[in-house]
Amino acid sequence: MKVRKRSSLLSVLLLLSACGGSSPDPSLTGWRKEVGQIRIGANIGEENPTALARMEAFRAYIATSTGLPVKLYQAADYNGVIQALASGQLEMAAMGPAAFANAHAQMGDKVAPMLATRSAEGLSGYYTTLTVRADSPYRTLDDLRGKSVGYVDFNSASGYVYPRWALKKQGRDPDRFFGKAAITGGHIQGVMALDHGQFDAIFLLANTGTPRTGFTNGSIYALAARGLVKAEDFRVIWSAGPIANSPYVMRTDRPQPLKDILRGALAAMPYDDPAIWADIGIGAGSDMRPMQTADYAEVMAIRDAEVKSRRAGGSAGN
Repeated sequence: MKVRKRSSLLSVLLLLSACGGSSPDPSLTGWRKEVGQIRIGANIGEENPTALARMEAFRAYIATSTGLPVKLYQAADYNGVIQALASGQLEMAAMGPAAFANAHAQMGDKVAPMLATRSAEGLSGYYTTLTVRADSPYRTLDDLRGKSVGYVDFNSASGYVYPRWALKKQGRDPDRFFGKAAITGGHIQGVMALDHGQFDAIFLLANTGTPRTGFTNGSIYALAARGLVKAEDFRVIWSAGPIANSPYVMRTDRPQPLKDILRGALAAMPYDDPAIWADIGIGAGSDMRPMQTADYAEVMAIRDAEVKSRRAGGSAGN
């Protein structure tokens, strides 16, 4: 079974669009003169599709902390940020674990994670969930045999890479188990496609909770908070994880003072400026924890196995 990609040609061609910032300051000296400006990238919403539009205060906070002008860039898809980071167009990026695994496969030690969020409960991971409409007849994973399913993006941990690996571990080949599949182009697109009956089920992100306690945050809840859907209209019938939280990553070939200041500024943000912390959509009581490449070893291995399988013709293709 081939996984079809539903994203538009525009989203493939559009690489980055700038949000805010100013030109490099000619009066800069030392390492600041070498860097000139900080360019930060993020794709359209692993967790919150409107976050980047609300991040002007975040941009100003990083600019004040580093003494450098900061520009934010929004990519049309996951791969846009990966390619911009790999080509040196960005100093730093926020990306999902599988996207980091892809970036690391291309860049090696030239990219490394700095920090990731940790919830008020001390949780540093999130889950992939197979979600259906609450009014559907589907109650278990086996009920979806031969049915249609939507994936978020080939570079999404919760929306593609991790659930396919977890299903295979349970003895179910997703390419044979489901009747048809397609890439929706994002978590929000996936939720809306499911809500409109275009798929029987969607793989989505969920956090702030566990499979045992239930979840109170994630793709469904982000849209419900905006009044676009009702959380009670959906039901989780399968989940896997936890997956290490999405990291802020940095090109390691940038000056050490810049890396140190950025790491420190991010770690201090929930305490120094809780209003910004809340504005970018992070839960109350949460903070940042240091991350290392080794924290993403599982996702990196899963991603490598998926790519090998795809190249061998045993998995999804574009």
